[in-house]
Amino acid sequence: MTTLAKPFVPTFLLIALLTGCGDGNDKPAAPGGVAAAMPPAEVEVITVTAGNVTLTQDLPGRLQAYRTAQVRARVDGVVEKRLFQEGSDVKAGASLFQVDARTYRAAAESARADLAIAQQTIERYQPLLKVNAISQQEFDLANAQAKQAKAALIRAEENLDNAAVPAAISGRIGRALVTEGALVSKDDATLLATIEQLDPIYANFTQSGADLLRLRQAIKAGKLKRAESARVELLLEDNSLYAQPGRIFFTDMSVDPGTGAVSLRAEFPNPKRELLPGMFVRIRFPEADAENILRIPQRAVQANSQGQFVMVVNAEGKATPQPVKTGGMADSDFIITEGLKGGEQVIVNGLQKARPGAPVTANPVAPGQPAANP
Repeated sequence: MTTLAKPFVPTFLLIALLTGCGDGNDKPAAPGGVAAAMPPAEVEVITVTAGNVTLTQDLPGRLQAYRTAQVRARVDGVVEKRLFQEGSDVKAGASLFQVDARTYRAAAESARADLAIAQQTIERYQPLLKVNAISQQEFDLANAQAKQAKAALIRAEENLDNAAVPAAISGRIGRALVTEGALVSKDDATLLATIEQLDPIYANFTQSGADLLRLRQAIKAGKLKRAESARVELLLEDNSLYAQPGRIFFTDMSVDPGTGAVSLRAEFPNPKRELLPGMFVRIRFPEADAENILRIPQRAVQANSQGQFVMVVNAEGKATPQPVKTGGMADSDFIITEGLKGGEQVIVNGLQKARPGAPVTANPVAPGQPAANP
């Protein structure tokens, strides 16, 4: 019986055949993977243009009451009653405390009676003087006694009024420093409370004498012009802008030798009592006017170890870092002294999405948001 030989199939051929049996529907991967399919990041830009600006400076300051009056005892006695609510507004002349006034009331009645007697004596002496029944000296003495009685009545009535402790000024009164039953003295001038007038309110701040000298030299050289606006603005501790503008009220004529600074004071309206004495604030006031100046919002300026820079959109539509230098402020914007020429598209929103060299879609700043120039 003859045995048939089995056909020999090379191993490499089997591998090739098995490899060719894959899914014919498989498609080649897109070049670049998933990242290549992502659209460019959208950013908001401003076009830098030159214009006339008012250079401003933000300086720290403290608020102070427009007027402050300490309510002190003007008579001796025991406090019977407090006549105001702590933390409320009081009017000038309003009674704040009631001190035991029985002694002062009796003194006023006695002085009033003495004056009445002295006046009656003068009335009786007048016809007697005409007929020489009394001497001129006796009449003059009676007249002097009447004047003394009148002066005594004025003092007594003043003490009686002061027993009610009137408010010296209108304003907001703080907490009471004495209670009912406390003994107060005019000799010790016992402090009873404090009244502060809060509308308007002062903001005290200082400016470096060196900065003031530099500014005056720049104005004298014609590089800057003296600011025409005297309006100042106030920024609160949370960096929000106070709605009511103020004005410079006082500028010291000398430089403090200890600090090298000049003291200034601004006055702000405070009808709603939103500003309180002692609050920390920043005062933004105009220094000078400048022409043909480039300015961009603060949020567009970044910094690294090499210095400040901004992200611009180049002609190819890619985000590119551009080194810049700033020099001063115009309201809340930076003044650009180096790095930009005008016409550049600077990214102000979406900086976290703008990677250097990556393509971006540049959109103008949305309406309602601050642009580079007013």
